[in-house]
Amino acid sequence: MDKPMHDILVLTGPTATGKTRLAALVANRLGGEVISADSRQVYRGMDIGTGKDLSDYIVDGRTVPVHMVDIVDAGYRYNVFEYQRDFLQVFDDLSVRGVFPVVCGGSGMYVDSIVSGYRLVQVPVNAQLREMLAGRTLEELTEILSRYKSLHNSTDVDTVKRAVRAIEIADYYAHHPVDERPFPVRNPLVTAVFVDRETRRQRISDRLRTRLEEGMIEEVQQLLAGGIHPDDLIYYGLEYKYITLYLMNRLSRYEMVQKLEVEIHRFAKRQMTWFRGMERRGIAINWIDGQLPDNEKAEAIIRLLDSTV
Repeated sequence: MDKPMHDILVLTGPTATGKTRLAALVANRLGGEVISADSRQVYRGMDIGTGKDLSDYIVDGRTVPVHMVDIVDAGYRYNVFEYQRDFLQVFDDLSVRGVFPVVCGGSGMYVDSIVSGYRLVQVPVNAQLREMLAGRTLEELTEILSRYKSLHNSTDVDTVKRAVRAIEIADYYAHHPVDERPFPVRNPLVTAVFVDRETRRQRISDRLRTRLEEGMIEEVQQLLAGGIHPDDLIYYGLEYKYITLYLMNRLSRYEMVQKLEVEIHRFAKRQMTWFRGMERRGIAINWIDGQLPDNEKAEAIIRLLDSTV
């Protein structure tokens, strides 16, 4: 096919909708490479629980290259600022090489950092400012924050801790120049795979059983034996949280599986809420029927790339 009119394809959607294989199929058709947008696949050694499914990237005997996977050690707390920074390095490299990028993942904040076109800044702790704000009431902190900016986001001031951090960020921006260069992603095509709620629930349950059979508990055991602190694994949530609690004898195996299944369903619901929020902010998401065969889903995305600007 001719070179796409878009400079990037984003393929997202809730968990257990088959995004990875579909992204590999489309990237293979385009001669492109995949950039992961998964907040936990960045960690080495966290394979089964994060669903890296590297075999999905083998298409017609070719291994489709994938970036932003296995880039930091487990135990580290990677964040969205670091993701955007590292993503832009990969995006620039692909642009120089003339390779079309296919972003794939369901971490809404990471996807949003790409398609919304704003540059994130890592704001350091200001110990002197925090000391000055210590002991202030939430009302006083809210008034101080209002001197920096209009308060459109109420979550900035729903707790004292959040209000202090919001003031810290606002003060940093007030005294440091912001990178004014235009965000390099200019014309993304955003697609998302959707299946009905019952199908999604069944896929989540089936996948959980499969991953447990494939050695997900043993994977967590190995991480703990390798020196990763239990609190760090609990921080990663979902599979790593509940399996760690099970291995610490704080949950029975039955409780672990039941709680984990419930939490994954809740996670999928939160993902959908995030995507709907993106749509309300004006980001167009083209929803792909997840019940279609993979080749038909890939064809639908290729047609969108050909027909939209």
